[in-house]
Amino acid sequence: MSVNSKLYEGKAKILYATEDPEILLADFKDDATAFNAQKRGSIQNKGTINCSISSQLFQQLAIQGIQTHFIDSPAPHLMRVKAVKIIPLEVVVRNIAAGSLCQQTGLTLGTILSQPLVEFYYKNDQLGDPLLTLDRLLLLELATMEQVKQITHLALQINEFLQEFWEKCHITLVDFKLEFGVDSQQQILLADEISPDTCRLWDIAETDPNRRIMDKDRFRRDLGNVENAYQEVLQRVLKVVED
Repeated sequence: MSVNSKLYEGKAKILYATEDPEILLADFKDDATAFNAQKRGSIQNKGTINCSISSQLFQQLAIQGIQTHFIDSPAPHLMRVKAVKIIPLEVVVRNIAAGSLCQQTGLTLGTILSQPLVEFYYKNDQLGDPLLTLDRLLLLELATMEQVKQITHLALQINEFLQEFWEKCHITLVDFKLEFGVDSQQQILLADEISPDTCRLWDIAETDPNRRIMDKDRFRRDLGNVENAYQEVLQRVLKVVED
């Protein structure tokens, strides 16, 4: 497949047009950012690892009936995806209190939530991706009420599957971020990626609060061994898929 032109470059991926306007090529980068890109660096082999993990998880979700933008992965760091118009929302699903939820509410790190919490953040770097109320989301016309209901339902479905999947990997799914897009048929598809960049993952067998971390928090907090943690996540994913 010939690649025409670069359409967009984000913090983690570059999107290219292809000869088919309905198909894009996503190139996963090794670049790493945190705190709304205030901290920058790179993680060796991150692009390949995240592309591989995302590819596997998208395929597993498709088996569950969840429609995604994933088509295939023609190279270790490349993913062919359906062209979608991204809904400018970051959808965060939380199972355990961590990160900004603790900072903003005073909840103790590790508090298990009585039910999953679905939050919407405005996907806008200039504004710092602020947390939105439903009324603000609708005021800004970022999505319709029907789309919000559908996205919330999908997010909870995805969470239910991912919790079980990660548990098979002996990993606790603390929280994660999703993005959705609308295709040419006006269907909502899961887009972006699912990886240690977008999930907060803790090793079930590890009790130390730092050593258990298997996600981008290792980069955010300068804990080291970032690539090793990402690689370990990939190996566990592949083992569960193969089994």
